[in-house]
Amino acid sequence: MWDTVQHEPEQVAELLATGAVQLVDVREPYEYDAGAIAGAEHLELAKLNEAWERLDPQRPVVFYCRVGARSAMATEAFRRAGWDARNMAGGIEAWVAHGLPLASPDDVVAPH
Repeated sequence: MWDTVQHEPEQVAELLATGAVQLVDVREPYEYDAGAIAGAEHLELAKLNEAWERLDPQRPVVFYCRVGARSAMATEAFRRAGWDARNMAGGIEAWVAHGLPLASPDDVVAPH
């Protein structure tokens, strides 16, 4: 697979709570609209080349998707470009499975 730096969902929650990372959701718009992690920036994977300027290159960035494959691709692309980029292992499904909250209580994980 890829040589990706990964964090477990609990680690991402801690890093996000302290402001140590930027969290980026690379899923499709309908997936993001159904439910997302509070504080995440939505930059769809297919349009990441157009929107990366919205991120701070001086701060670490953690990417996530539904299960971790798309975000691993984004992580590797950003790492090759010199960024401190990481992937959230297991994606938003792992986040929810670990009992971590979504942006609102009614949010769900949309199928891909």
